[in-house]
Amino acid sequence: MREAPRRTGMTGTTGAPGALTGKVALVAGATRGAGRGIAVELGAAGATVYVTGRSTRARRSEYDRPETIEDTADLVTAAGGHGIAVAADHLDPDRVRAVVDRIAREQDRLDLLVNDIWGGEHLFSWDRPLWEHDLDDGLRLLRLAVDTHAITSHHALPLLLRRPGGLVVEMTDGTAEYNRDHYRVSFFYDLAKTSVLRMAFALGRELGPRGATALALTPGWMRSEIMLDHFGVTEATWRDALAGEPHFAISETPCYTGRAVAALAADPEVARFNGRSLSSGALAREYGFTDLDGSRPDAWRYLTEVQEAGRPADTTGYR
Repeated sequence: MREAPRRTGMTGTTGAPGALTGKVALVAGATRGAGRGIAVELGAAGATVYVTGRSTRARRSEYDRPETIEDTADLVTAAGGHGIAVAADHLDPDRVRAVVDRIAREQDRLDLLVNDIWGGEHLFSWDRPLWEHDLDDGLRLLRLAVDTHAITSHHALPLLLRRPGGLVVEMTDGTAEYNRDHYRVSFFYDLAKTSVLRMAFALGRELGPRGATALALTPGWMRSEIMLDHFGVTEATWRDALAGEPHFAISETPCYTGRAVAALAADPEVARFNGRSLSSGALAREYGFTDLDGSRPDAWRYLTEVQEAGRPADTTGYR
């Protein structure tokens, strides 16, 4: 089991320890990255968190990485919650139904669904046009990024709607405003991430009248396990990567997004965000939480105002 993240930087009462005691969450796609950070921070706020994914201690997914859902569940419990690992391929409707049936049987409630399933890191090519992109990889990416979310929501929402106040968080990359005006990596990647934004909008229309809320959330430049490996650094040494990529200074930990979700889940007025697209940086200003080091990165504003504007790296005012 990996060492639990240091518990610093959470301010205010929203998402604070105990704020989600008695609440039940399903974080679908919680093996690593944002999903793990979200699960841990929900645990720190006292929630019972079911964490799903394909990588277990007995079997790895095609990612072939060491992170497992059991490790995530242990981190949730160490943070103060109750972590429960359940292996599931979210492209398998029967398996997803079994996960939800187990939650209903064991908890008789579901207060929060986080759709963070992705699995497409190795399936897209940067700036390669549709007709040159591997078609099988592109279609597989869409299935992993879009179909999984729809399948999971289809089976989980009836349980979530048993009580008023439920929340669905659709995890994506980029805000609706940013993605509207920017080509995101490739045809398939762009389509996948924009589709998830629209899912949150559509679910908001369907859930709002029924007493629940749906929204889309994006992290900024996240220091996931895969990103740290890409730069050849660890969380402890991540600033060494700035020599080659100075703009990486605006990056954030997965727990930053986790604190955004915990704050949303604890907010009795979260319905004001129904159908909207949100970011970790904007919510940090809204709720007053910080990243683990006490900073408040605002990566999407930085990206447009500094990096894309061709200005030298300078996070002053953005952290």
